[in-house]
Amino acid sequence: MSELRRTPLRDFHAAHGGRLVDFAGWEMPVQYRSILEEHKAVRRAAGLFDVSHMGEVDVRGPEAGKFLNHLVTNDVAKLFPGRALYSPMCYPSGGVVDDLLVYMRGPEDYFLCINAGNIDKDLAWMREQAAGFNVVITDRSSDYALLAVQGPKAAAIVQSLADAKLDAVKYYHFTEGTVAGVKCLISRTGYTGEDGFELYHAAADAPKLAEALLAAGAPHGLELAGLGARDSLRLEAGYPLYGHEITEDISPLAAGLGWTVKLDKGVDFVGRAALAAQKKEGLKQKIVFFKTGDRRIVRAETPVLDSAGATVGRVVSGTLSPLLNEAIGSAVVTAAAVDQPLKVDIRGAHVNLQLVKPPFVELKKTS
Repeated sequence: MSELRRTPLRDFHAAHGGRLVDFAGWEMPVQYRSILEEHKAVRRAAGLFDVSHMGEVDVRGPEAGKFLNHLVTNDVAKLFPGRALYSPMCYPSGGVVDDLLVYMRGPEDYFLCINAGNIDKDLAWMREQAAGFNVVITDRSSDYALLAVQGPKAAAIVQSLADAKLDAVKYYHFTEGTVAGVKCLISRTGYTGEDGFELYHAAADAPKLAEALLAAGAPHGLELAGLGARDSLRLEAGYPLYGHEITEDISPLAAGLGWTVKLDKGVDFVGRAALAAQKKEGLKQKIVFFKTGDRRIVRAETPVLDSAGATVGRVVSGTLSPLLNEAIGSAVVTAAAVDQPLKVDIRGAHVNLQLVKPPFVELKKTS
């Protein structure tokens, strides 16, 4: 069994009572005190997350923008320095290689954030697709740590330590500056549905920055938050997780991410033909979000049944919403089943699924 990788904050987590688990080959905190309380703290005040396991990639060169617009489904040409873009990256089949963030630092200088479990696969795919483009792709994953401060009080907490004026940084924009004396790329992005910042910084500076944010956040009600709360928060917000709502077999269109697929952006991109065909011919499957009115969690891979008891899909994510106090989740089902009554079998009991358009709770993100 291979040894688990550690972020620069592994000892910080242990010192603060984090319960460490194996996540995508990394030793990461699933929780500190309680997933329920950490989740509520983020919605009420703020949470501090270590997401240093994520991958970072520099894409530079005269054709960096042209290459990225060929690589991803969203329109990179609309970026300008200081702007970030969310996009899937697809196979020719229309299935998803990964979803990622693209940051434009300059005309020939882009920075990507990719999922931890996909770093090696993504880099190999990018380099294969880069053939013929004047571009250099550099894996920077081990150079960076990444902290996320999320919640209604996040901006005030980070601003108290930052030298940049953060009210000028809009949602999906970024700036560069220092936070607690640590040089950071300060990004107004996140994975909780709340306002907040993600702080990319040198790996060696992570413990200093984490302790400073924890101390500055304490008067505001900030709590350390682990992967458990991160997952329940993102599901409440209706955000996809690679390997669940988007996969090699679930396209961005099937996942309800049509807004990220720019078929008319004026250039061909990997997966365009397949996605255009899906849009024209109609989808065979779709991701739906549901709640149950019941506290019993509906686990991933649970079959989804129609009113006649026939299997029409499967659950891909499931959790208990701490705010709604009921089970919520997502499922991939046949397109024909979307308008039918659906249910799941939980240990012999049939539980009806009430389809919901996310977010499941009211969110107050910044504009």
